[in-house]
Amino acid sequence: MKSIFYLCFLIAGIHADKPCQQNSSNNNSPENYHSGNRNQVGPANENMLGHKVGRSICQFAFYFYKEASSQRNNGNVIFSPITISTAFAMLTLGAKSETLQQILRVFHFKSNEIQQREMHEGFRQLMQSLNRQNTNFQLDMGNILFVKDQLKLQQQFLNDLKNFYSGEVFPENFKNVRPVQQKINNYIEKKTHGKITNLLNNLDPVTEILLLSYIYLKATWNKTFNPKYTKDDDFFVDGNTVVKVPMMFRMGMCKHAYDDQLSSTVVQMDYKEESIKAYFILPDEGQMRKLENGLSCESLPKWRNLLSESSTNLYLPRFSVHGKFDLKQILYRMGIRNVFTNEADLSGITGQPRHRISEAIHQALVNVDENGTEASAASTMEIVPMSRPITIKFNRPFMLLITANNSILSMGKITNPVEQ
Repeated sequence: MKSIFYLCFLIAGIHADKPCQQNSSNNNSPENYHSGNRNQVGPANENMLGHKVGRSICQFAFYFYKEASSQRNNGNVIFSPITISTAFAMLTLGAKSETLQQILRVFHFKSNEIQQREMHEGFRQLMQSLNRQNTNFQLDMGNILFVKDQLKLQQQFLNDLKNFYSGEVFPENFKNVRPVQQKINNYIEKKTHGKITNLLNNLDPVTEILLLSYIYLKATWNKTFNPKYTKDDDFFVDGNTVVKVPMMFRMGMCKHAYDDQLSSTVVQMDYKEESIKAYFILPDEGQMRKLENGLSCESLPKWRNLLSESSTNLYLPRFSVHGKFDLKQILYRMGIRNVFTNEADLSGITGQPRHRISEAIHQALVNVDENGTEASAASTMEIVPMSRPITIKFNRPFMLLITANNSILSMGKITNPVEQ
């Protein structure tokens, strides 16, 4: 059995620049899109709204990737576009004025294409479609706020947070740094099935709101790898560096295509859960920059049209990579500025404008391996045509996309599969 685990987080510490008066009254500004309007969105429109949200997530993903990869000096890159987008979409429930407009622009939510109410409904529908599990598939996605116990949040914000994003709120005394930090880390560890521990180790005692958005994926390949065929092999990191990696091998029918515009070979790996797909993209030697610059939201539908299935000897490294990003730094460069400064207007959260995000951290982990027995691998044997198979070997840097219902769950570049 082949498993892939995918874990992502965004932590945003929201601080107040000065004490604010507690206020629980509803704000009836037209900038708010209340959950009470959800009944205006009929079932026939839900798929369309989810598709629009997925499109915006995709546009943000490739934009963010270019910024994130520039920080890594040709190192591994892995992040979750859907998790980052969800967290900041939640913030728009309480953001106003230019703070709101900057978030909408950077996350590609255009007012002429989708209204805010529709955006939140689209996220609700998307999360509802993703949060499910069976014997071969588990995907958990959720959101939580740890809030200063003396802070009174706007009731409308709480209602919308729950109705659109299934968000939970827990009051805490952040001045008790160690016990609160341990409680939050225990929550994270539980939600990630023990895969991420001690994520938070520097909690600021003046924090007022801690926003946490997470996703966990475990899925089984439709056609598994047999562990007994995994052997150490060379992986060419660059012209000067060669490392040994555990190289998995599978012989059989495989979906693949060659993208002339990107000078890259694309392999689609299916899961037993049909809505989940993984795309491994191998650029020709020396063509990684061309691939990175040319990837777009149009690439995925183009690949689906180009893909064909044939007998293939597929070599793929077993790897586990993680990424941790300072979102404040990256998103500031992308155009989200007010929310991190004294110009922030998040008055829809507390009723007071003088709050800002002091910290925003995103962490992701992707683990790809065979993780199975010889017997289960044998169950995936297949009859293939009597033709000479082609060989596709991922023995140099490649890119990875994991999608669900055409939304990008994970995106990254694997430069060195054994890099810690």
